[in-house]
Amino acid sequence: MATEETTEETTKPAQTAEATATAGTLAVRYPVAPGYRVNVRSGPGTNYRIVKVLPYGATVPINCQCPGTWVTGPYGTTNLWSNIASGQFVSDAYIKTGSDGYVAPRCS
Repeated sequence: MATEETTEETTKPAQTAEATATAGTLAVRYPVAPGYRVNVRSGPGTNYRIVKVLPYGATVPINCQCPGTWVTGPYGTTNLWSNIASGQFVSDAYIKTGSDGYVAPRCS
């Protein structure tokens, strides 16, 4: 049974993510919760300034992840924040990764 659980956990992100080929590399994009326009912040927390707002139906790449302020959203309560571009962070509570933990390397 442990093998089944491991297989399920490792395949969830692939099932919820959209893979797109970009310049010969495979970029995985994760959907933002449906019905939400999500604030993108300059750092991993609600105390950082909003740099833009993601539109309904957006998908985002996750370059790295790090802990920050706790946020409650449609995918639970978490302090995990995802870096989607240089100086742009979104709370994992609004990104469907298929996991409650890290799906990308930790930000340095």
